[in-house]
Amino acid sequence: MTSKADDGKIAYFSMEIALAPSIPTYSGGLGVLAGDTLRSAADLELPLVAVSLVYRKGYFRQKLDALGNQTEEPDLWEPQTRLQPANRTVTVSIEGRDVKLQAWRYDITGMSGHVVPVYLLDSDLPTNSEWDRKLTDSLYAGDSRYRLCQEVLLGIGGIAMLRSLGLDDINSYHMNEGHSSLLTLALLEEELELRNSQVPDKDDIEVVRRQCIFTTHTPVPAGFDKFPQAMVQQVLGERRTRLLEQAGCFRDGILNMTSVALQFSHYINGVAMRHGEVSHGMFPGFPIHAITNGVHAVTWTSPAFHDLYDRHVPEWIRDNAYLRYAVGISLDEIREAHRRAKAVLIEEVQRRNGVSLDPSVLTIGFARRAAAYKRADMLFSDLNRLRAIAKNTGPLQIVYGGKAHPADEGGKALIRRVFAAAAQLKDDIRIVYLENYDMALAKLMVAGVDLWLNTPQRPQEASGTSGMKAALNGVPSLSILDGWWIEGCFEGVTGWAIGQDGRPETIDTVAEAASLYQKLEEKIIPLFYRQPEAYAVVMRSAIAVNGSFFNTQRMLEQYKANAYFPQNLTHPEEILQG
Repeated sequence: MTSKADDGKIAYFSMEIALAPSIPTYSGGLGVLAGDTLRSAADLELPLVAVSLVYRKGYFRQKLDALGNQTEEPDLWEPQTRLQPANRTVTVSIEGRDVKLQAWRYDITGMSGHVVPVYLLDSDLPTNSEWDRKLTDSLYAGDSRYRLCQEVLLGIGGIAMLRSLGLDDINSYHMNEGHSSLLTLALLEEELELRNSQVPDKDDIEVVRRQCIFTTHTPVPAGFDKFPQAMVQQVLGERRTRLLEQAGCFRDGILNMTSVALQFSHYINGVAMRHGEVSHGMFPGFPIHAITNGVHAVTWTSPAFHDLYDRHVPEWIRDNAYLRYAVGISLDEIREAHRRAKAVLIEEVQRRNGVSLDPSVLTIGFARRAAAYKRADMLFSDLNRLRAIAKNTGPLQIVYGGKAHPADEGGKALIRRVFAAAAQLKDDIRIVYLENYDMALAKLMVAGVDLWLNTPQRPQEASGTSGMKAALNGVPSLSILDGWWIEGCFEGVTGWAIGQDGRPETIDTVAEAASLYQKLEEKIIPLFYRQPEAYAVVMRSAIAVNGSFFNTQRMLEQYKANAYFPQNLTHPEEILQG
């Protein structure tokens, strides 16, 4: 499962990367996926190097009051306590100013000792202006100008830093979302310099395109980073703006970072089969592939299940596909491992919120970014119905987590609605919302609940990975059929579907809520309380079917075969004409 030495190197660019719980350089799913990808790259001994920004103030620390009102404070940390200096500086031009960048290095070590280095760019240098020093302070903060300047540092500064480090033999540049797409401009400039030319032609663009891979995670156009041409010229300068214009990157006076990445990539993929279909409709004229996301199995498997797999399928760490053999583990051992994981979560809830959960009660988990389309309050569409289900069918308790972006008033309102429902149901259903959701808390939640709930509005869940983490710990999902769950749901075997696998135009929120209640009342709760062994069979199947496939080990093998080291590259026009 190793890569040949002559395969060349891969540079992986991501605006956020979840390296460790104590390093707050991520906000949610995109960063967690990036971290899991790099951990598996180290395990598979891929010749890969990663680039991101350092974010000295992190994303933010979330505070919630008794009504669910969210406030934020900086998540301060000191890079020098966790990272090694790379001892290199490069200069990037922003608004006509020279902005110096240094880099910090974090090494991810794989199971065999192979190292994937991660370079985190930092503009907090005394030679820079106060405004420029803050460009690598915070993730997803500031206005459009601040965001564009950050993306210049990541893309153009990232290429400059790799060159300064002597990494000239890279043959694949993987853009994890469009934030880093200006790296293509830096590569184009390098090609023009080799030819001693000022104007790019199709051959120049083709040289860049053959080096680049683009993974899109956004299923709606509103999620793309877009900047007006006047701002681009202010930040990048006239020469670079003209170069982007000559390369056909502007549309109606707007620089769309997703369009830039599409224009300059030989391989483009969505992050689930359905997302690939959605993206194909959004980007006509480009061949959109699909590589479904995964998670790093060792990172997200709880100690109890880690021990269990070590005893029964010791090959699982080297080859995650061996989790298929979890079908041979006894149900009693599955249930005992889960009991241990659940006890850890219950202890953490007590420590954090002072709430005592009952280990015998069916516990539902819901934790992800608090955004309106995630519909965290769908479970509370009919409080009387939910109350009656808990009273007549079987008791419930629910654990929530998730941050709303500081500027997302809709997401903040969603959290308040969950708190309001919890207050109304407090005599019938115990509901707790854990603040400051992060990697460490996520690991406890996905392993400690009995059922993982996901209710996104289709088709806005590009993939989702929290349910994959739950499956590794024997926790089945109850989810809308979107993203990865279309592929992972085998009704009554790995979990349960909410509603039907319809197209977006058939969305009926009322019907989906009714389906959610029906599945709880008629299938899940009776199975949990009256047929516990049958419920354990579903738990075991979630491991064997979903845990063995939805992992970054399998995901990266697909990237290796199809994107990083392909035998033949085909231009989109050739595919359309063929």
